[in-house]
Amino acid sequence: MSTKGLGILYGILGVVLFSSKAVMVKLAYQYQVETLDLLMFRMFLSLPFYILILFLIRKKRPSVNIETKDYLWLLAFGFVGYYLASYFDFLGLNYIKAGLERIILFVYPTIVVFLSWLFFRERITKVQTTAIVITYIGVVVTFWNELEIVGNEALVGGFLVLLSAITYASYLVGSGWLIPKFGVLRFTCYAMIVSTICILIHYVFSGDWDLFQYPLPVYGYGFAMAIFATLIPSFLVSASIERLGASNFSILGSLGPVSTILLAYVFLAEKLTYWQLFGMLIVIFGVTYLSLNRKRKALR
Repeated sequence: MSTKGLGILYGILGVVLFSSKAVMVKLAYQYQVETLDLLMFRMFLSLPFYILILFLIRKKRPSVNIETKDYLWLLAFGFVGYYLASYFDFLGLNYIKAGLERIILFVYPTIVVFLSWLFFRERITKVQTTAIVITYIGVVVTFWNELEIVGNEALVGGFLVLLSAITYASYLVGSGWLIPKFGVLRFTCYAMIVSTICILIHYVFSGDWDLFQYPLPVYGYGFAMAIFATLIPSFLVSASIERLGASNFSILGSLGPVSTILLAYVFLAEKLTYWQLFGMLIVIFGVTYLSLNRKRKALR
């Protein structure tokens, strides 16, 4: 298989596996597991693998000198991008369906555009404005019907997942200049370790210290999230970006909401109305339109 073909295959597998996380969370919630406990299972069960990877690449030195301030920024982005984003996402899934969660999270590229304008004064083009408007129209269309079904819970869940999208977008905007310094593998491992420490600190103050009270399936879902929805896709995505480039990979990201909705239909019996499906297509079109424009701009 060609390099490009492998990149596409890795990207599709990575996106689908990442998308399965929301379904696993919803399945675990059926056993009344606490949000913080479930997040602990996910992070701590994946932690040994990231430490092992750091050990294996310990002799591979970064191409540039890393200063103390770089490590401080790494701490900040690990806190924002992996701890806060995950925590808000898991909280939001208490209130809304897995399919809706993925649609809301999928707007993060438009948030990246806003944050780049706000902090780096990057101009928002007419094409970007059009894509953003289309995307948020799609979110409103998708979400409006859900408000009629579950009311205020949809607003709470949607707001929490939107916070997750904002924190993840902040991580992407801010960490872009750090990743080349550390390297993708080292940066990802460090950020995951920082996130795990943050979750542990959170648990010290807010946890009930009764992690062994749940039925066996809860631990199975925690392990599956750690390996199949966190560890493996993180490296598949890195491998795909390496072969295709970030712009090309971002287009594959449009498979995320579709795969989540299909998985939620199969494993959770979640159903979307025709209006919600229509809104999902609008969101996917808006984000894909934005991604394609960024790709063309990068090629100039």
